[in-house]
Amino acid sequence: MRFDVPARLSRNHLFTLRWVFCHHSLNRSGEQRCLALLESCTTPTHIHQLLSHLTKTGLSSNLLIITKLISICPQLNAMEIAESMFFQSPIRDAFLYNTIMRGYAQLGDPHKQKSIHFFSLMIKEGVTPNKFTFPFILKACAGLLDINLGLQIHGFVFKLGFYQDEFVGNTLVHMYGCCNGGIDYACKVFDEMPHRRNPVCWSALIGGYVRNGCSSNAIELFRRMQVDGIPPDGITIVSVLSACADLGALELGKWIDMYIERCSIPRTIPLCNSLIDMFAKCGSIEDARRIFDGMPERTVVSWTAIIDGLAMHSHGGEALELFLEMRRSKIQPDDVTFIGVLSACSHAGLVEDGCRYFDSMVDDYGITPKIEHYGCMVDLFSRAGLVEKAFQFVRTMPIEPNTIIWRSLLSACKIHGKLKIGEQISKWLIKFEPNRCSNYVLLSNIYGSMSQWSDKAKVREMMNKQGIKKTPGCTLIELNNSIHEFVAGDKSHPESREIYKMLDEMGKKLKMAGYIPRTTNVLLDIDEEDKEDALHQHSEKLAIAFALLKTPRGTTIRIVKNLRVCDDCHNATRFISKVYYREIIVRDRNRFHRFWRGSCSCNDYW
Repeated sequence: MRFDVPARLSRNHLFTLRWVFCHHSLNRSGEQRCLALLESCTTPTHIHQLLSHLTKTGLSSNLLIITKLISICPQLNAMEIAESMFFQSPIRDAFLYNTIMRGYAQLGDPHKQKSIHFFSLMIKEGVTPNKFTFPFILKACAGLLDINLGLQIHGFVFKLGFYQDEFVGNTLVHMYGCCNGGIDYACKVFDEMPHRRNPVCWSALIGGYVRNGCSSNAIELFRRMQVDGIPPDGITIVSVLSACADLGALELGKWIDMYIERCSIPRTIPLCNSLIDMFAKCGSIEDARRIFDGMPERTVVSWTAIIDGLAMHSHGGEALELFLEMRRSKIQPDDVTFIGVLSACSHAGLVEDGCRYFDSMVDDYGITPKIEHYGCMVDLFSRAGLVEKAFQFVRTMPIEPNTIIWRSLLSACKIHGKLKIGEQISKWLIKFEPNRCSNYVLLSNIYGSMSQWSDKAKVREMMNKQGIKKTPGCTLIELNNSIHEFVAGDKSHPESREIYKMLDEMGKKLKMAGYIPRTTNVLLDIDEEDKEDALHQHSEKLAIAFALLKTPRGTTIRIVKNLRVCDDCHNATRFISKVYYREIIVRDRNRFHRFWRGSCSCNDYW
């Protein structure tokens, strides 16, 4: 038999040719022909054709063929066919169960519950799981973030004696690290492993620490990994870069960048995206731009990361220019990209541009604005002092505003003196979220700004009765590969005596240079001298004093604040940068401030 083969074959042509060839082959058994034909299946239609062939040839109950067929269904989005074949099989062994559980575990989170269902059915039918069963089912638990279910599966692992298996152990660490409240279990499994831990296991625990907000522990574990001589892989490095971004650990981030180069680790797109994010969040937007410019191929995530980074660093104009370049590059922006674009407009005070891009989302790209986009617009108006416009915008939103938007508006009310509106919003938030600390703090601060001390005291009393404690402001600084943390009035640091001496010296020099403490930032009913003392001991000033003690003259100082930097600390840092001739980079909850020679990159707009 002869075929005229076209110069360029489509997938359907290839499948048809393979079908005819296998059907007429006399040198293969029916099973071998079907297994070979399975390799050519590229659509659900091909699978249906093959099922018809199996029925005609009497191979529809062949366990090997059914298992192979089910294994290719996930990538063809044909799990309904897989499930139908599974239940038609007269024999269901552990291998068949593992195959369908793996298929559902590979799909999105809504499908992972199906893996759990088939595991339950496996137990009910008396089929004993093997060591290959548990990595699939534990990954499903991780996707569902269900620690209670994970604990039950862990019980099966222990009962069947698979806790010593390397792959099962790795997946247990990953599962616990993904679940809220599971990081201690992950550490216990990690510490009790009977075999030498491989990079996958280390990476799983480091990633678990990062997901659970324990970035310091992640970096400490990464250093342990190096001491033990375990080379990190690309996945480990991405997790560590996330921890560096969270802590502002630039020096470690730079070391990792050099390590990648030295060890010739492939600079994949996800790895480069993580480097961009890390450098931007650690205050080195120049390095972030260097990585971005050096990428031979970029995705929408790459563009979004650099646009968002530029926005945080007060380079709103440059961020918008890159967005236009992105459009010229034929990269379609998504909803996350527009969050970065609107943030750039907000930080730069570009109200008209922000409104235009907000409308462009729907008109030009068909993207329906989400609550995050509305939040950006409220922030845009609020920062520009257009509090009434922001308030009206919130009241006319087509979707229900969340508490984050109300708190953003509330902060603007305090900053711009719209205290009566702020009082109304605060009282509503406390009724809606009676256990959230920030609602009480904002109302307390508003009463302080209005000098209504008795009302302020009542709010504090309400907090005490409900056991609500204010989140303390803290500042982190990385020096000599160690992270140092300071809180206001802190004297727990081993070198606190020297730090406070430096604070006194700073205070004298700043006043000689013209600095006047902004005591209105101290919302307490105390005299002016005590207010100055309170301002004097803010965590930012403690961290900067420590840096001045420990770093050579001219060295850049980088600190990370967990809250918005107050007016007085912002003003004082401007004077410190001039008096001590230092560049000081401060990352607060909202953005970066780059102080140099008495001025700030935000132009006092934050």
